[in-house]
Amino acid sequence: MAIEQKLMTADDLLCLPDDGMRHELVRGELRTMPPGRWEHGHESSKLDRSLGNYVDAHGLGEVATNEPGFVLTTNPDTVRAPDVAFLRRDRLPTGTARRRYFQGAPDLAVEVISPNDLAEEVENKLDEYLRSGVRLVWVVYVKTRNVWAYKPDGTGKLYRAADALPGEDVVPGFAVTVGELFEGV
Repeated sequence: MAIEQKLMTADDLLCLPDDGMRHELVRGELRTMPPGRWEHGHESSKLDRSLGNYVDAHGLGEVATNEPGFVLTTNPDTVRAPDVAFLRRDRLPTGTARRRYFQGAPDLAVEVISPNDLAEEVENKLDEYLRSGVRLVWVVYVKTRNVWAYKPDGTGKLYRAADALPGEDVVPGFAVTVGELFEGV
């Protein structure tokens, strides 16, 4: 007799006690990952500061770090948590919604690749982001000091140290030299 496992919901995930681990929900199944390493946090922080300062100065919306949860699909639920995310001003949650996972995709999702990240899992997450409405995804490779930018139309572009990484039409006017992101790493 097979035992049917109950799938988790976004609300179940939100109610989990803090165990010091990182969690995401993929089609109702809990995924648990160890906390990020120092260089992972450092890179996320640098991107957060650079992008966040620009977004704040231009009143474009908000940037969040510390892996905010986004409900990308429901029934079964998928909640992904990018390392850094941007939401346009007109899409920001208000009231009690700010204390829950955001219902929908961020406009920009940033994933900083850790040594223990599996390529297949990164590709799956990238695909989920783009299918759910993320307008731009940056995948940051600390080891090679490169950034790949992906759009929903399936195109991707590699940015190296001397290249300016643009915010495109998602974060209009924003650009940072990729090499600046890795200074001190």
